[in-house]
Amino acid sequence: MLQLAVAAADKMGGEDLVALDVSEPMPLADIFLIVTGRSERNAAAISDEIERALNQAGHKLLRREGKAEGRWILCDFGDLIVHVFHQEEREYYGLERLWKDCPTVPFEIPTRPSVEADFA
Repeated sequence: MLQLAVAAADKMGGEDLVALDVSEPMPLADIFLIVTGRSERNAAAISDEIERALNQAGHKLLRREGKAEGRWILCDFGDLIVHVFHQEEREYYGLERLWKDCPTVPFEIPTRPSVEADFA
């Protein structure tokens, strides 16, 4: 699930992706994925693409909050909770600081084809 969400966020221009293992202090979820969008519209597009990708893979969205404002969108998929922030809200709320005792979870951002490859 995490890798699908990362790929979807990256596809829509999500920035500063961080995944935290919150399974120890929070038994209701395993991972928080934190993503920054450049604008409210970008944050909404990122959350939509993550929802689409995970639904297509058979993972149901249990709850979503904040999409209308586009400043902090929370998408709850059960084991994975995605937080898509506008830059200002991400800095203000500082989830990484609040959950600093939680280890990060490694993931890979998909490689994009280079522009040169398109012209070859």
